[in-house]
Amino acid sequence: MRHPRNARPGRPPAQSRANRPPSARSRRSRGARLTLRGRRVLACCAAVFIVVGLVLTARALFGEAGPPQPPQSQAPGRAGKEVGDPPAAAPLPPSKPVGLRIPSISVSAPVADVGLRRDGQIQEPPPEKRNLTAWYRDSPSPGSAGTAVIVGHVDDSGGPAVFYGLGALRAGSSIEVRRRDGKTAVFRVYGVKAHSKRAFPVREVYGDRGRPELRLITCGGTYSKKAGYSGNVVAYAYLVGTR
Repeated sequence: MRHPRNARPGRPPAQSRANRPPSARSRRSRGARLTLRGRRVLACCAAVFIVVGLVLTARALFGEAGPPQPPQSQAPGRAGKEVGDPPAAAPLPPSKPVGLRIPSISVSAPVADVGLRRDGQIQEPPPEKRNLTAWYRDSPSPGSAGTAVIVGHVDDSGGPAVFYGLGALRAGSSIEVRRRDGKTAVFRVYGVKAHSKRAFPVREVYGDRGRPELRLITCGGTYSKKAGYSGNVVAYAYLVGTR
């Protein structure tokens, strides 16, 4: 699934075999801390998400206002250091995510897992499955050490999709990820931000912050019929507990 007129100025270059995101095996072998090579991989990973776009939009179907966008005050900092912020929980062993729940925006969705297409781009959930999210399986599993990534559509040709309300999340909101091992990883949102696709902050979004973190990503920003959405909405959260 691609935006109309995807080959526009600012589109990231095609991915080569040498700079695609690493496999889970190679990620485990080099440990949790980012190396210079790892930073380069993150840059490629971000470019992949920007190309994919995660939207088949039909803005006219549900008004010019479009999906909610986060206020500037929601820019992510470093949660856990302010008075009242719960401490980060200890990392969990790896386990595939199977369900996602965000009570404050009425999201309850299954989680598929996706990898790369043959052209080096990350797969996205099927466009006809509006309520399906997808974990990028070469990122850490939610709750384990590192930064896990889950993506979802903001809308499609029929209207709002699973992450339509992502921009309405606020710091302090709860995200629950049910895992195959029977545990539910509970995350606390500490920032929600809209990023331009032309100036995507790779390290900020995908970098390892030394604790289990989660990113939810969908399309956002302004919309045009020719180019689609101009950016991505990203929710930043960290692990605070397990059930």
